Amino acid sequence: MNTPSFAWEEINVLETAIDDMNPEFYAYIIEKLLSEGARDAYLQPIIMKKGRPGVLLKVLVHRQNLNQILDIIFTETSTLGVRVRTENRAFLFRDFITVHTQYGPVRVKTACTGDGKKPLRYSPEYEDCKRLAIEKKVPLQDVYTAALVLAKSRNKVKNNGES
Repeated sequence: MNTPSFAWEEINVLETAIDDMNPEFYAYIIEKLLSEGARDAYLQPIIMKKGRPGVLLKVLVHRQNLNQILDIIFTETSTLGVRVRTENRAFLFRDFITVHTQYGPVRVKTACTGDGKKPLRYSPEYEDCKRLAIEKKVPLQDVYTAALVLAKSRNKVKNNGES
């Protein structure tokens, strides 16, 4: 079995522990960070000093977006400081295709080898599937599965046609 091709990049990792903020704000903050250039953002439950429950906010961001993302963290959270470090990250190349299911069009993210020719994995976009499930009054899983099957079969047809 061939090892998948991948690429390397430098990424900034931002971390801050929060224990004194309304937890209802977290979803908004994560959405805002992602929409403003963060590559990823997530929360992790932690136990802080004196046994207080808290949340670790972790954000991955490219250098060119670092100050903008830090500004959001300082403006939208109760933190007084953010740890910043640079790490190396290995990643697969990504692309999007659109498949046309019986419910409507769904964007599907593909994780590909370095040459971009061989998709390794497919992931239908949740928001597209959710929207169609609500519109068509069908289970979300049905829309997701239909998109996944079409994406996989599209790749088989493409590969068979190139032989």
